[in-house]
Amino acid sequence: MTADSWAPAPPALPLVLPGVYAPQWDTGLLAQALEREGVGATTDVLDLGTGSGALAVQAARLGARVTAVDISRLAVLAARVNALLAGQRVRVRRGDLADAVPGRSYDLVVSNPPYVPSPRSGLPRRGRARAWEAGRDGRAFVDRICAAAPTVLRPGGVLLIVHSGLCGSRITLQRLAHAGLRASITDRAVVPYGPVLRSRRPWLVREGLVERAENREELVVIRAEQV
Repeated sequence: MTADSWAPAPPALPLVLPGVYAPQWDTGLLAQALEREGVGATTDVLDLGTGSGALAVQAARLGARVTAVDISRLAVLAARVNALLAGQRVRVRRGDLADAVPGRSYDLVVSNPPYVPSPRSGLPRRGRARAWEAGRDGRAFVDRICAAAPTVLRPGGVLLIVHSGLCGSRITLQRLAHAGLRASITDRAVVPYGPVLRSRRPWLVREGLVERAENREELVVIRAEQV
């Protein structure tokens, strides 16, 4: 397991549309983990919540057969254009996480889902905030991915998911273990708060999620294997 003070730089993309999640620290950390998986021409990869398509394009560059999914029409457009501009073949589908690929299974599933805790209990149905809002505990999407992992992974298949320590790394490990997967944290990085966390720090302090003087968060990549 690596214990970096800072996450690696995210993969560069030619197009980032307004309202679509742009590659950031978490993208770079997950891309680093992806490159260690020995992805090649016989690897079927699913990117859940692809956003601008950075991870999908990265997997395609490594030779994989890639399917990318996002519920946002703008994200689907951005991922398709970025794959085209990068000269990579990526199948991009619009849909709600694994529901977009019913009955399909993959060797590798990667996901950088929304994971920011929110003072609002509901989830936004449109707009930029849909790329990061994840309910009061930040786990609205992480928990769904943990539950779906056994159905979308082939025997020996691997899930790589990145999220903030604010939404509970131990909980993710427990849920994946309960689903029958062997899970561990493979990468960590400490990064500065972005604009969203800075704006809601008073609420995070009141909830006991951060200390008053805290201005950095830990990101983790969790690797789970279907056994």
